Amino acid sequence: MSVQTTRQAATRGRWAVAGIFLANGFLTGSWAPQIPVFLTRLDISKFTLGLLILLFGVGAVMAMTWCGHLISRHGSRPVLRWFGICGSFGLLVVALAPNVPLAALAMLVFGGSIGGMDVAMNSNAVIVERRLSRAIMSSSHGFWSLGGFAGGALGGYSIQNYGYLAHAIAVTALAFLVIAFAVRYLIADDRPQAAGHQKFTLPRHTIVYLGLMALLTMVSEGAVLDWAALYLQQELGADLAIAGLAYAAFSGVMALMRFLGDGVRNRFGAVATLRGSALVAAAGMLVAGLSPSPYLAIAAFAFCGFGIANMVPILFSAGGNQEGLSSGTGMSVVTTMGYSGILVAPSAIGFVAEHSSFGPIFVALSGLLVIVLLMANLAHRAEFAAEPAPAE
Repeated sequence: MSVQTTRQAATRGRWAVAGIFLANGFLTGSWAPQIPVFLTRLDISKFTLGLLILLFGVGAVMAMTWCGHLISRHGSRPVLRWFGICGSFGLLVVALAPNVPLAALAMLVFGGSIGGMDVAMNSNAVIVERRLSRAIMSSSHGFWSLGGFAGGALGGYSIQNYGYLAHAIAVTALAFLVIAFAVRYLIADDRPQAAGHQKFTLPRHTIVYLGLMALLTMVSEGAVLDWAALYLQQELGADLAIAGLAYAAFSGVMALMRFLGDGVRNRFGAVATLRGSALVAAAGMLVAGLSPSPYLAIAAFAFCGFGIANMVPILFSAGGNQEGLSSGTGMSVVTTMGYSGILVAPSAIGFVAEHSSFGPIFVALSGLLVIVLLMANLAHRAEFAAEPAPAE
C-alpha cells in the first residue's frame, strides 16, 4: 500500500471516527429530554429515578473495564462496530421498557453500550492520530459536544409534538445510519502485541496517574454540570433563567475550543497545552467560587470551560499511547477512572454542600485542577512523531 493511499485511508478514518463521536453524543443528549417522560410513564419517585440513572453509569463503567481487554484481543474497529450498533438501539430499548425491573435492565444495557462505545471510539481516534501524526482528539470530542447539543435541543420539541416513542425511533434510526456508514471507513489497528496482554501494577504505572488526572478534571466538569445553576440561584441570587446560563456558557465555550484545540496542541505540544489549559481552568473555577455576582460567575465558568475543553482529550490521547500497553487497555483505564469521577462527584459535592456552601467547593475544585497542572508532564506520550511509512 502506498503512502498516499495510507494517508487517504487515515483521512477517511478521521472523519469516520468523528461521525461515531457525533452519534454517541447525539444518543447521550437525546436521553436528557426523555427523563421527565420516563419518570411519569413508570410512575416512580425521584429517588427511584436516581437509582435507574445510576445503573446507566454502572453499566458504562463495567463495559469500560471490559472493553480494554476486547480491544487488546480484536482491535478497536470490530469492538467499536458492535458496541456502536448495539448503542444505537439503547434509547429505544429504554423507551420501550414497560416496568421498573425491565427499565433497570434497559438502563444497564444502554449505559454499557454507550460506555463501551466511548472507550473504543477514543482508542480508534488514537490510532488515527498516529497515522496522521497530528492531533484529532480534541475536535473529535467537539463532535461529541455538537451531537449532545443537537440531541438535547431537538429532543424536547420532538417529544412534545410527536411523542416520546416516535422521538426514540427517530433517534435510533439516525444514529444507526451514521454509525453503520462510518464503521466502513474506520482505521484498523495493527495486530495487538503481546505487551497489550501484560499485567501491570496499578500504583506504579503512569497510566494510573493519567487516570487520576482525568478523574480530577472530570470531577470539575461534572460539578459545573450538576451544581453551577443551583449555586447561582441559591447563593448569588440569580433567577432560574440567569442561573441556567452558567452551564450553557461553560459547555458552549468548551465545544468551540475543542474544535480549535487540535491546532493549538499541534503547534505548542500536548504538555504545554495541558499546562496552559489547566491554569486557565483553575483560574476560572477560583473566580467562580469567589464571585459576588452571578454574571461574573457565568463569565468565570465560561473561562473555565475554555481551559477544561482540551484537558480530557489530551489525557485520553496520552493514555492510548502508553508504552507497554495496547491503546485499548490504556484507554480503558483512563476513561474508567475519569468517568468514575462524574459518577461519584455529584453525591459527594451535594453532601458537602449540605454542611457548607458551593462557593468554597468551587474554590477547592480549582486546587484539583492545579494538581493536574503540576502533573502535566506525565502526558508527554500524547506528543507526536511520524510513523514509519508502510512497505509498498
